Amino acid sequence: MPRHDERTVSDVLQDIFGNLQDIVRSEIRLAKAEITTETGRAARAGKSLVAGAVLFLYAGGLLLLSAVQGLSLVLQPWVAALGICGLVSVIAAILISRGRGRLRSVHPAPERTIESTKENLRWLKNQTK
Repeated sequence: MPRHDERTVSDVLQDIFGNLQDIVRSEIRLAKAEITTETGRAARAGKSLVAGAVLFLYAGGLLLLSAVQGLSLVLQPWVAALGICGLVSVIAAILISRGRGRLRSVHPAPERTIESTKENLRWLKNQTK
């Protein structure tokens, strides 16, 4: 008759498989959280890039308008359009630069999950020795 402090092999195996299930579920939750965070960061960076690109396109349109105005009138209206073009170009460059900087800080791989999974595998190998 087994003592109360001794466990059967089936009990130990049930505990091991239960713990493995908990570990896998935890790893999946961690991966989801990391991916969600990084996706949000990428979306914010993308918004700045898109806004900068759109403004840069408008700047190109204004530059062309300035050239047309300059050739047709050769006086002050084209100078005003050229000034607006310069201002919009500077704003677009700032937005594009900011977006690129934010995009560089995005890490698409769930690094903490990968490291945690490696650690769990090392632990599991040590337990099975």
